[in-house]
Amino acid sequence: MNYRTLGLSGLRVSAVGLGCMGMSHAYGAPADKREMTGLLADAVEMGYNFFDTAEAYGTPLNPHDNEELLGKALKPFRDRIVIATKFGISFDKPDEPGTHAVIPCSRPDVIRRSVEGSLRRLQTDRIDLYFQHRIDPDIQPEEVAEVMANLIREGKILHWGISETTEEYLRRAHSVCPVTAIQNRYSMMARQYEQLFPVLEELGVGFVAFSPLANGLLTTYYTADSRFDFATDYRASMPQFRKESFEQNNALFALLDRLSEEHHATPAQISLAWMLCKRPWIVPIPGTRHLCRLKENIGAADIILTMEEVQKIDEELDNMKMSEVFGGSPVKKNV
Repeated sequence: MNYRTLGLSGLRVSAVGLGCMGMSHAYGAPADKREMTGLLADAVEMGYNFFDTAEAYGTPLNPHDNEELLGKALKPFRDRIVIATKFGISFDKPDEPGTHAVIPCSRPDVIRRSVEGSLRRLQTDRIDLYFQHRIDPDIQPEEVAEVMANLIREGKILHWGISETTEEYLRRAHSVCPVTAIQNRYSMMARQYEQLFPVLEELGVGFVAFSPLANGLLTTYYTADSRFDFATDYRASMPQFRKESFEQNNALFALLDRLSEEHHATPAQISLAWMLCKRPWIVPIPGTRHLCRLKENIGAADIILTMEEVQKIDEELDNMKMSEVFGGSPVKKNV
C-alpha cells in the first residue's frame, strides 16, 4: 500500500481507505458481524490504515451498528490505524423504506454527546479524524470550529473535517480551527467539487472522496437487470441504476473498458487511479463487503496515470453523455 498525507495536517493514511458504511447501512441488510470482523482484519494486514464510519450508520433497531462493529473489530489494531467518524445528522422517518432525508444538527451540546458516544462505541480514547457530517444552517461554522478546537485541546479528537462543505463554510471554519480534510462526493460521474481544488491547495486541506465508484456503478459489475431491495438498499432508488441509465452510460463504460485494457487493470481500479493521480492529497474511500474487492481497490494505488492521460480523460468526461447520478439524500431543517 502507498500512503499519503491529508493536506498539511501530517495525518498519514493509506492512499485508498475503506468506507465501512455499507457493512451496516444503506446497502441491504447488515452483513454478518463475524465475516466483517475478519474482513477488517484482512484490510489491516493488506496495508489499509484508514477506516471511515459515522454515528448514523446503522439500522432502526441498532442506529449505531457500524461504530460498534469497528470498535470491536479494530481494537486489536488501534495503534496502527486511523479512524474517522462523523457527527451531526439524524434520519427523518428511518423506519420507512428507501433513502431517508437527513436532519442536520451541530449544536455544541449535541456535538459533545456525540463525541462521547462515538468514543465509547469505538472503544478508543481518541478519534483520529472527526467530521461534521452535514452543514447545519442554524449554527455558524465558527461556533462548530470552536467546539472542535476545544475537543482537540482535550485530546478527544486529533483532527477534524467537514463533509459536503462549501468554500465559504470551509474558509470560515478553517480560520478558527484548521481543517484537516473535507469529505465530499467525488467520482467520474460527480465532479462538481473539483472547483474546490484551488481552495484546498491554498489552505492545505485534504480531500476524502466518498462514493468514488458512483455507489458501485463504475465497477461495471452491475447490469440493467440488477435488482436491489427497496426496503434496505439505497441503490434501488438511485438514478444511475435505472434500467435506461445503463444505455445512457455506454460511452462511460467503453472508456473504462479501454483504459482497463491499456493499463491491465479493472474499471474500478481505473476510476480510483484517475482521482489518485489528480492530486497527492486526494484519498478515496470505496466500501465493500468482499475480500476480492478489497484487494482490487488497494491495487488502484499502484496504477500511474500521467497528467496528460488524466487531462484527456477529463476532456472525454466533459463531453460525454451520462445518466443522472445519485447526489445525496435530501436535507431537512431541524425543528
